[in-house]
Amino acid sequence: MKPFAITVGIREFLDFRTFAEDSQLTQEDLILTNQFIYEPAIASLNLPCQVLYQEKYGSGEPTDLMVNAILETIRGMKVNRIIAVGGGTVIDIAKVIAVAGPEDDMDALYDRAPDLHKAHGLIIVPTTCGTGSEMTNISIISRVSRQVKQGLVSPAMYADEAALITELLATLPYPVFATSSIDAMIHAAESFLSPNACAMSELFSEKALTMILKGWMDSVDDSAGDGSSDPQTDRKNRWKKHAAEFLLASNYAGIAFGYAGCGAVHALSYPVGSVHHVPHGQSNQLLFADVMRKYQEKKPIGKINRLEEIVGGALGVDPVFSLPQLYKLMDTVYAKDRLRDHGVTEEELAVFTDNVLLTQQRLLNNNYSELTREDILSIYCKAF
Repeated sequence: MKPFAITVGIREFLDFRTFAEDSQLTQEDLILTNQFIYEPAIASLNLPCQVLYQEKYGSGEPTDLMVNAILETIRGMKVNRIIAVGGGTVIDIAKVIAVAGPEDDMDALYDRAPDLHKAHGLIIVPTTCGTGSEMTNISIISRVSRQVKQGLVSPAMYADEAALITELLATLPYPVFATSSIDAMIHAAESFLSPNACAMSELFSEKALTMILKGWMDSVDDSAGDGSSDPQTDRKNRWKKHAAEFLLASNYAGIAFGYAGCGAVHALSYPVGSVHHVPHGQSNQLLFADVMRKYQEKKPIGKINRLEEIVGGALGVDPVFSLPQLYKLMDTVYAKDRLRDHGVTEEELAVFTDNVLLTQQRLLNNNYSELTREDILSIYCKAF
């Protein structure tokens, strides 16, 4: 078993100004972010840094085309550190840029992985409460030419620091909060069940789960509103009083899955996201309950019973009812639909199954129980 270690330094700040002063940002630092983040939260600080807006190179989740275009842009720039300020797309791209030499493109990096070397310093500032990617050495990129989402992994891709700034969550739209926090919860659950987990990683998984579930319950409990606004509007904003906890829980989940790994939920979601451009957290939600039910069917006695106890304790229900209650709570946080609602066809289910078996063995090795081809196809059919 590999040793447990927290490789990335973690700092917490109330606002970006304090972070910028503490980090002594200069003109040789490159901020990679989105304009909708930079303009309200950073622009007024008049920092000397160079700035690139990720969305100018493509929308949605990161692709090799998007990353190659950004690499081409920065070839002539003098860059000391990359300051990644954003969600999963910005963070994944920044981790790639940090290990890319002057002549590299995505294909070259995949060919050399994991033997990569850091070319730039890297500080990650997450602006959602879900990815946890600030704590991992993995970047998930859609390789357009191959129609596959594939992880690029290297020890060199760890950030030097992660900066947690609660202020940056203030303008986060509710759907982004909902799907990203669902992603964080699934990170915590999958890393807890992983056969590669250890006692230390389990502590972070359990703490993340408890914080997220309790935060969700308070956020969707209509009796907790202050009566000053429409109940639906009030619910959409109530999570913000727990923003610091959700941000920290996401970080904890990132520590846990960075060590123990995620499993079948993520593996099965990648073809859906890659082909039909379903946001990552949402595609995970589409498959989570059906993967868990398959686990219970195949291995009802085991670590999943401890997970039921943890979830039941957080939700205040008997362990035997805890997972169904969790699915219900998730659907309250963000209403789940079906794979077919996102354009997935019945014919694609077998194609996705074979794609997962061919390209996602890294994740499938972390499954709570072994899943056969028939099991995976059954999960897709249930979610369809």
